Amino acid sequence: MIAFFRRFIVFTVILTALAGLGRAAAQEVTFFRIGTGGTSGTYYPIGGIIANAISNPPGSLDCDKGGSCGVPGLVALVQSSSGSIVNVAGIASGALEMALSQADIAYWAYNGSGLYHHDEPNSSLRAITNLYPESLHVVVRRDAGIKDIAGLVGKRVSLGEKGSGTLVESKAILKAYGLTTKDVMPQYLLPGAASLAMSEGVLDAFFIVAGYPVTAITDLTRSIEIDILPITGKPAKNVVSFYPFFTKSVIPAETYEGVGEVATISIGAQLLVAAGIEDDVVYQITAALWHENARRMLDNGHAKGREIRLETALDGLAVPLHAGAERYYREIGLLK
Repeated sequence: MIAFFRRFIVFTVILTALAGLGRAAAQEVTFFRIGTGGTSGTYYPIGGIIANAISNPPGSLDCDKGGSCGVPGLVALVQSSSGSIVNVAGIASGALEMALSQADIAYWAYNGSGLYHHDEPNSSLRAITNLYPESLHVVVRRDAGIKDIAGLVGKRVSLGEKGSGTLVESKAILKAYGLTTKDVMPQYLLPGAASLAMSEGVLDAFFIVAGYPVTAITDLTRSIEIDILPITGKPAKNVVSFYPFFTKSVIPAETYEGVGEVATISIGAQLLVAAGIEDDVVYQITAALWHENARRMLDNGHAKGREIRLETALDGLAVPLHAGAERYYREIGLLK
């Protein structure tokens, strides 16, 4: 059984902190844990960029001298997880200070609705920013002859790891096409494990909701030919109607080698923080995230980083803004 979290530290940040031990004694260090996703997905690398952008360990060069432009004394640590459901739970339990989450999971958790209709509302969730759209990928082996969702019947299909937002969405898609998990041979794998299983011929298809390009899929195309199934027509319309955070979207041609343009649906990824974090700390984190230094990191670090834009920071937020983030957006005129 996969552990609740596999912990990964942003080593460059830690090494920088160790290099500055002379100043560390004079400055308090605050560790900030960020829940992301599997290492072969999109949350993990994006979380790493954010961690580096907001960190400013003791001993770092000043921002105007080419050093860190993050929050003084803050060291952000990236933690791999199974995704949105575990991440929002981590904020609620105090295991995480910050996390990435799909908009629908955050909304349901905060309101005690949808997936969480039997639970008390998770009032600990606050938003810092909307990040980027995540696309639903239904990846299949080309030699399996699967042309549409109906073709998954009787096939070996990974629906996403238990505790992931992908699992919620994969069940919703099957339902929209008149299917259930009983119609397939379900497995519950992380993207990397699903990619490996498919390359070894022991899996026919897998679902993942992530910002393209997804590392697990890109790596897979180096070993086998794949297709990505379209989500269109009445099923797509029904899903978008029932899950208001979903929108129709397109994965561009050649995002993955040999795969043409694919019509699908997408949902927003958002950056959440615990409500109890001090307003001034979140204000500084938000300012660091939108600093020109962070802009360069986002633009150069990952294809989805270029889609994280200040002008869309407040689009479709699933939970209330943290007061510290709200203060920043008001100061720059983004909030009236």
